[in-house]
Formats: sequence, structure tokens, C-alpha cells
Amino acid sequence: MLILSRKTGESLVIDGRIIVKIIRTDGDTVKVGIEAPADIPVHRQEVYDEIQKSNREAATRVPLPILPALGKPKSTAASISFSPATNQQNSKTV
Repeated sequence: MLILSRKTGESLVIDGRIIVKIIRTDGDTVKVGIEAPADIPVHRQEVYDEIQKSNREAATRVPLPILPALGKPKSTAASISFSPATNQQNSKTV
């Protein structure tokens, strides 16, 4: 672990793409700003831990059984359509 001392307004750069800036200090609380590309997720540790826990649980769940088909598939031999001009039913055999 790298340990650094920074003052309010100072930053550090990670991999040339992530900037961590000290915004404000108030007692034992430090407010930081993080600039990172959109493809790099940034989470608080407790949120990250919860995401990992949820992912592990989802990976170990038993999958749901495949649901049976609801009814028979409709035949494509004949179809019924409505003519937009007359709003009358037309039967076609395909």
C-alpha cells in the first residue's frame, strides 16, 4: 500500500487516467473528488463489497426450470388481416 500525504487542493494521478483530488478536510473526514474514464467503475468500499456479495450469490443460485410452452403455436397457413381503407376483414391463405 502506498501512503501519501496531501493537502486540500492537491491531487494524485493513477495510471495517467484517474485523478484523485483532496477537496476538503474536516476533522477526521476527508472529502475527495475522483475523475476517471466512464469505463472504470468507482465505488465506495461498502458498495463494492455488496456488489461482489450479490454476484457470488447469483452465481451459486440454482437456475429456474424451463417453463413449458403456453399453448400450441399458431398455424402460419392462414392469416387474417384488416384492410386499412375499408376496415374490413380479409382472409388470406399463405
